[in-house]
Amino acid sequence: MALDATMRTRTETDSLGSMEIPADAYWGIHTARALENFPIAKRPISVYSDFVRALAMVKQASARANGEIGVLSTEKADLIDRAAQLVIDGKYHDQFVVGVIQGGAGTSTNMNANEVITNIALELAGREKGDYAFLGPIDDTNRSQSTNDVYPTAIKIGLSLTLKSLLEELDLLRGAFLDKAAEFHDILKVGRTQLQDAVPMTLGQEFHGFATTLGYDLQRLNENAYLLYEINMGATAIGTGITTHADYAPAVLRHLREITGLDLATAADLVESTSDTGSFMSFSASLKRSAIKLSKICNDLRLLSSGPQAGLGEINLPAMQAGSSIMPGKVNPVIPEVVNQVAFSVAGADLTVTMAVEGGQLQLNAFEPVIAHSIFQSITWMRQAMWTLRVNCVVGITANRERLGAMVGSSVGVVTALTPFIGYAASAALAKTALLTGHNIADLVVEAGLMTRDEVMKQISPARLSGLETMTAAIPVVVAAEDVVDETV
Repeated sequence: MALDATMRTRTETDSLGSMEIPADAYWGIHTARALENFPIAKRPISVYSDFVRALAMVKQASARANGEIGVLSTEKADLIDRAAQLVIDGKYHDQFVVGVIQGGAGTSTNMNANEVITNIALELAGREKGDYAFLGPIDDTNRSQSTNDVYPTAIKIGLSLTLKSLLEELDLLRGAFLDKAAEFHDILKVGRTQLQDAVPMTLGQEFHGFATTLGYDLQRLNENAYLLYEINMGATAIGTGITTHADYAPAVLRHLREITGLDLATAADLVESTSDTGSFMSFSASLKRSAIKLSKICNDLRLLSSGPQAGLGEINLPAMQAGSSIMPGKVNPVIPEVVNQVAFSVAGADLTVTMAVEGGQLQLNAFEPVIAHSIFQSITWMRQAMWTLRVNCVVGITANRERLGAMVGSSVGVVTALTPFIGYAASAALAKTALLTGHNIADLVVEAGLMTRDEVMKQISPARLSGLETMTAAIPVVVAAEDVVDETV
C-alpha cells in the first residue's frame, strides 16, 4: 500500500512485521495487508451496508456477552458496545475498506471490523488510534470469537436485513401489477400458446397472473428466511469452542437476538455448522427462482409491447430514452431488458455459490467471501431491478384498446367458446373458412344456421370468453358436423 510521503502515519506491528498506517485511518495493519494482497474486485465490503452493520452487531453482542460472563472488563465491554453501535447507526462505514473478494475465509473482513471498532472505542476513551495496549482488536474486540463463527454469522444477519428491503420492494411490484390488472379488467385480447393464437382472455387476467406469480415468490422467500437464522457463534475455529467460556454461546445468542430482532438459534452441531455452507446454497437458489420468474414476466412485457407497428403492439411501455443512434423515433424496452440482465447475473451468482459450497474442505469452507459477495449482490441488484421495473415501467403501462379489440374481433380463437354447442368438427371447419375468407366467426355460425345471433353473442361476450362467467349447460348441437364441413370446404 503506497503512502504519500507527506501523510501523517502511525506504526502498527503484527507477527509479520511493522507497517505505516495513515494516522487518521480507523483500520490497522491487518486491513492494510489485505489491501495489498487482494486488489481483485476493487469493491470494498462497505458497498453492502447491511453486512457492515451485521459485523458490528456481532461485535456488540460479543462485547455484552463477554462483559456479562466476566471475561472482559465492564469498561472495555462498554467501549466496544458503544463503538459498535455507532457503526450500526451508519457511521464509519467508509473505514470498511477490504475487498469483497479475499482469501483467508473472511479473516481480513473480521480484522477490518475488529480494528475499526477498536479505534472508534479508543477515541471514545480519549485515547489515540492504535493504542492497543489499552484496548486491543484481537484480545478484546475479538474476545471469545474466531473469523470462522463471526464471519458466517454476520453474513446471515446481513442477508436477513437486506432481504427485508427486497421483500418490501417485491410486494410493491406485486401491487403495481395488481393495479394494472384492475385497470385492464375489461379489455379483451387474444391469448397465446407457443406464440400462436389461442383463446381470448382479458389483459387484466394476464397482469393478474404476473402479480400472482410474484406473490408466490414473496411467500417462498419469506419461508426460506429461516435458512439464515441458524448461527454458530461460540464455535470459534472449527466448532469445538476452544478459547471460549462455557456460558458465552448462550449469552451471545441472547444478545444477538435482542440486537437484531431476528429469531436466531445456535446450531445443534457446531462442528457441522462451521464446515457446512449448504444453507447459503439453498437460499441462493430461492433468489434465482424469483429472478428467473421475474425475467419471464419481462420477456412477456417486451413481446406484448413489440412493434409498435410491425409487432404485437398490445401495450405501450413508458418511453424512457431514445432507442437508437441511427434510427429516429425508435424506443426500446430498456427497463425490462435491464431486469433480464439482472436475472442472468443472479443465475450465474447462484452457480458461483454452488461451486463455492462444494469447494469446502474438512472443518471449514474457505470460500465464504465469494458466497457472501454473490448473494449480497444478487439481493441488491434484484431490489434495484424491481424498483426500476415498478417505477419506470409498470405504473406507466397503457393498453392499445382499439388494436386489442380488432385482434379479438378477427381471431378464430373465439370459435373455441362455441364448441360445446356446435361440436369440435364444425368449429374447426368454420375456423378454416374464417382464415381463408377473412369472414367473422359469429357471422359464419349464424349463416350456417348453427346458432342464433343472440346465442352466439351471448357465448362470445367478454365475460364468457375470459372465463369470468361460466356457462352452466350446453344447448343441443343444431346440425351434424359433417354437413358443416361440406359447406365450408
